[in-house]
Amino acid sequence: MMAESPSSVTQNTVTTKYWHELEDGRIQCDLCPRHCHVREGQRGLCFVRACEDHQIKLVSYGRSSGFCIDPIEKKPLNHFLPGTPVLSFGTAGCNLACKFCQNWDMSKSREMDTLADSASPHQLAQAAKRLGCRSIAYTYNDPVIFMEYALDVAAACKEEGIHSVAVTAGYICPEPRVPFFAAMDAANVDLKGFTERFYKKICGGALAPVLETLEYLYHETDVWFEITTLLIPDENDSDAELQEMTQWVVEHLGPEVPMHFTAFHPDWKMLDKPRTPAATLTRARSIAMQNGVRYAYTGNVHDLPGSSTYCHQCGECLIERDWYQLGDWRLDAAGHCLGCGTALPGRFEAQPGYWGAMRQPVRLKAS
Repeated sequence: MMAESPSSVTQNTVTTKYWHELEDGRIQCDLCPRHCHVREGQRGLCFVRACEDHQIKLVSYGRSSGFCIDPIEKKPLNHFLPGTPVLSFGTAGCNLACKFCQNWDMSKSREMDTLADSASPHQLAQAAKRLGCRSIAYTYNDPVIFMEYALDVAAACKEEGIHSVAVTAGYICPEPRVPFFAAMDAANVDLKGFTERFYKKICGGALAPVLETLEYLYHETDVWFEITTLLIPDENDSDAELQEMTQWVVEHLGPEVPMHFTAFHPDWKMLDKPRTPAATLTRARSIAMQNGVRYAYTGNVHDLPGSSTYCHQCGECLIERDWYQLGDWRLDAAGHCLGCGTALPGRFEAQPGYWGAMRQPVRLKAS
């Protein structure tokens, strides 16, 4: 088991498994490729994993920066239970340092007061069920850094028939990657760019481990996953980089993994960059499809053609979308095109959900 049982949690702190002691007495965290080296009382860059009692502990177990019901398309996932509501939550901190972070008030927080809401795994699972959510999403900041909490929530949700969705940058080491994704039903992985320069300069990380995670998900798991790239003008939006990225996806993951190209807006440490033009997203989608990506989407813009899902065989519009709002639905009960019978890859039900674009903050009831 990755964490102590909730009953043994002391002041939101649990022991963890992935670390080892160095010759100089420091402790190395082995959860993510950053491999933070810390001494007693110090925290890793993620802020929520700390050296206490000469071991790495998670100090934010059971505490959240807030809860909200979202459409599943907001994660974004377009091929996983379309139209259904998902209970979203996150904690504080992050193991990357993206200058463009659009959830920086949570992911970059160094104040435990950010974690104003408390919730046990059981409370979260019961809340998702009570509120009619089909899934729970570990999002806003990366669930990798609160892995022990996420795994316990996922286990509680499984008992209630609630799916688990990881919204992650995929920046995790091979050993913990196995139990983490074994607990997930779906994931959206942020492929932030396709050069080591971008990852190092803009994100404070590395590209190679993310590609390894994507290949692991495709070849070694049954997790349904989709990929998102936030396109930033003059940083990761060149034709050459988009060509290389989409060709890699088709070659290493196949043509059926959906790709989302979403619009940047100035935030945190990148206030000097302009918003991403809609034409850039359309260009990226076109490049992806020319390279064999069957399901490429534009995001954070109103673009009915770019947001909708089409049958790769006959071209029929199967799921009409305008941002998060669903329109015409042309799938049969088994998830096949009504025009030609071709199966649409993903996880579908006989009828779409009707949550729409609504976003609803919620407060959890005490257990």
